[in-house]
Amino acid sequence: MAGTLGGFALPNDPAHHRFAGFSPRFWALVVLTGIGAGLGAGALMKLLQVVEHLCYSYQSGMFLDGVEHAPVSRRAIVMAIAGVVTAAGVFLLKRSPGSGAGEVNERIWFHSGLISEWKTVAQAMLSVTIIGMGTSLGRESAPKQTGAAIASWLSRRVKLSSAESRLLVACGTGAGMGAVYDVPLGGALFSLEVLLGTLALPLIPPALASSVIATVIAWTMLPDQPTYTIGDYSVTASQLIWSVGFGPVAGLASVLWIRSVVFAEGLRPKRSIAMALPVPVLGGLGVLSAFYPQLLGNGKDVVDLALSARLGLPLLLALMILKPLVTAACLGSGAPGGLFTPTITFGALLGGLLGQAWSLFWPGAAPENYVVIGASAVLAASMQSPIAAVVLLIELTRHSAVLLAPILFAVAGAAVTARRLDPRSIYSGRIHTGKRAAATKPLGFSPAFDYRVGQGFEVISAAASYPEVLERFARAGGQLNCLYVLDDQARLAGRIPVQALANPNPLTPVLSTAAACDLMVRTEPLDARLPEAEALVGLNREPSGELPVVDPDSRELLGVVKRGSALAD
Repeated sequence: MAGTLGGFALPNDPAHHRFAGFSPRFWALVVLTGIGAGLGAGALMKLLQVVEHLCYSYQSGMFLDGVEHAPVSRRAIVMAIAGVVTAAGVFLLKRSPGSGAGEVNERIWFHSGLISEWKTVAQAMLSVTIIGMGTSLGRESAPKQTGAAIASWLSRRVKLSSAESRLLVACGTGAGMGAVYDVPLGGALFSLEVLLGTLALPLIPPALASSVIATVIAWTMLPDQPTYTIGDYSVTASQLIWSVGFGPVAGLASVLWIRSVVFAEGLRPKRSIAMALPVPVLGGLGVLSAFYPQLLGNGKDVVDLALSARLGLPLLLALMILKPLVTAACLGSGAPGGLFTPTITFGALLGGLLGQAWSLFWPGAAPENYVVIGASAVLAASMQSPIAAVVLLIELTRHSAVLLAPILFAVAGAAVTARRLDPRSIYSGRIHTGKRAAATKPLGFSPAFDYRVGQGFEVISAAASYPEVLERFARAGGQLNCLYVLDDQARLAGRIPVQALANPNPLTPVLSTAAACDLMVRTEPLDARLPEAEALVGLNREPSGELPVVDPDSRELLGVVKRGSALAD
């Protein structure tokens, strides 16, 4: 039957357009989110400029110019202070009430986008401050967090459904990014392709509206100009052939970059005493800047130097190795910040290096072209979002469309290679970790009560999309009564009965933004240490006739017991 999967209607099935409509109230929230995100992005970038100028005593020009003219001792002192500020800020945020500060991507999928608003804004201000001082992380994290916090606050006030909240927070996040980089279309695509993993047609208007409004509002405080300036270049046969071979190389490099990011995130300090780690890490970066001042900051000025052919092969090679390493070190120390510009920088350096080497054998193309192609390919593979990456680079430069053919060759090769090697992205490492854990069937376990816990059950990640949930039930061919849902730590969160799909919640207007956590119902599991008599009482009270069994300490799902098992007998 067209438009169905296993008897269930797909999200974009025209017969179910009632799920694709938005109320006037929701559109009002989209407008307010765009306005708030634009104002927040403008204010944060003004704060960034103030910090940069104060720390390095320059009035105009590039950040790197101010760094290079500052004495080496000043750089080291400023970065040591940045370490102290980071450690103190992270410590205070950890000790403050509330949860989910800054973890926008995880909160969107595992918690319907609802976050601790004031803590997230505070973290955004901390992020901008230390990046202005020279921390090697991206500035986009702060406006993204601010846009998300505004959307989350609005969602709570009007009590939106979980799917609507997720969509609005994703729109706010993309709007903040669109405003700070002057990329309204790219910001909208970031909301959908990167954060929601879908380009469903009903979702495009609110994403576009919020991003465009935020960008226009930000023009009152930020200049309307491209982030990167490039010339008008022509495509050559040399570039086309190089881009085909460069794509898989960029994909492999992106996988290494993604894995280093995921590894660094896992090293973030969690205990109070370890939260002082930013002090030696950022202080060490300040010392290293005596030899490579280009390592300070988010990397935008490094890309500008590469685009103007002012980086020779030795410096390109050194920065291509060192810049990702120091960025991962800053991230692993616990410093808050983004990865968008550092990823572009890594791709630009890789493309510039290999492009210059290629030009030694086949000259004729402008070296700067390889920088743009490299940045596009690595960004696409690292975000696992090729369409958004291409549009973002075109908007960031406003003249790179002439290179569209070699860009697309490289992007396609990079994206395919990266996805085959590792499905994660720089934004979804933890999400995919949770999905992998949910895809692994738990081992058998002997609980306190005397029976064998059954293993005939299916688990799914709380971040799994609505179509993924449908597919899992459809594959079972009607033999599956429910799916057990695991959170990002592989703990039992609830279960999805098959009836939830046959009769979806009418308050969920856009099922294509729904996740497993929206469809599940809470269930009280059996403690594996319960005496047999108590476990039997709980099982007999359960209408569905089955209950999950969990480890009481970790809430790990150990198995399922059903009426008619040895226990019930």
